[in-house]
Amino acid sequence: DGADVQLIRVPNGGIQPQVIRDPNGWLHLIYFKGEAGAGNVFYVRRQPDEKESSTALVVNSQPGSAIATGTIRGAQLAVDKDGRAHVAWNGSNKAFPKGPGKYANPMLYARLNDAGTGFEPQRNVIDKAYGLDGGGSVTVGPAGNVYVAWHGNPKADGEEHRRVYVAHSKDGGVTFSPETPMDAGQSGTCGCCGLRAFVDNNGKLYVLYRTARKLVDRDICLLTTSATGKPQERLLDKWETDQCPMSNEAFADAGESVLAAWETKGQVWFARINKQTGDVSTPTAAPGPAAGRKHPAIAVNRSGEILLAWDEGTGWQRGGTLAWQLFDTKGRPAKSGKGGEIPVWSFPAAYADEEGAFVILH
Repeated sequence: DGADVQLIRVPNGGIQPQVIRDPNGWLHLIYFKGEAGAGNVFYVRRQPDEKESSTALVVNSQPGSAIATGTIRGAQLAVDKDGRAHVAWNGSNKAFPKGPGKYANPMLYARLNDAGTGFEPQRNVIDKAYGLDGGGSVTVGPAGNVYVAWHGNPKADGEEHRRVYVAHSKDGGVTFSPETPMDAGQSGTCGCCGLRAFVDNNGKLYVLYRTARKLVDRDICLLTTSATGKPQERLLDKWETDQCPMSNEAFADAGESVLAAWETKGQVWFARINKQTGDVSTPTAAPGPAAGRKHPAIAVNRSGEILLAWDEGTGWQRGGTLAWQLFDTKGRPAKSGKGGEIPVWSFPAAYADEEGAFVILH
């Protein structure tokens, strides 16, 4: 039947969970609470031999500077090799400092302090590339590398001119260089869709985002860094629509490969990316009809089983239902399940525990 799958509500009535189990077995979780348009992000962690999580710490130093509205603009979590949490989020309308122009909200970042007792004051990592709409992302790699990614357009003159930007820190998040565009500038970016960044153990950076070519080609595109220094761009899935689907993506490390998950036409998909060659497998869809499936989460356990979770029925100011599918070590569908509430503006998060069982937070 495969690994056990357990469903757990986000603690303290929170929404928009992001969860990571680090190589030392510590569990790290962030979630949102408060007014959807101006709330706060909280962080808890748990050691492998503990049953209860730590007291929740507030991530954002300016109250009300985080946002949950729209589902895809919330906080993202990364954890470095020393167990330090790094969090990035789209600033709310109450957040400062504001940039110039109409879409001037900051892209905010904070990291756990050295003592692990709280978060350092939040910082805006945007130098010039304002124009936030869909959500940004944060990821960490070897040798103190931290990346915050988002898409924007300082001129605010259309989705087809939006680009993917990355601010890079080489000192563990102490300082960031001014952001640089990572894409080729030819595909645009779907304005109100999120993107997701990930770094593998070799230090390669991956960014998954949705394009907006001609305002109707809302395709899923993969950006990766390369040895030449010029990012490689690869189309993974096509979708022709003139409406923004307000979607997001997910990554998971799977040993020799990286798993990437996304939504297209109401269905959720995942594919394997070979770390060495960059080859991408044929995408796999969750079995069943493409009926409003959104916001995928993906996890892999020590046996190589894959769990894909998503929500169904969610929409603007509307919650939905959690669903999941387990895939065996050969990628074949195994058991599945449905049930569990997805609150308004929320989505699932998943991880594999030290025994190989899966946990889905919703």
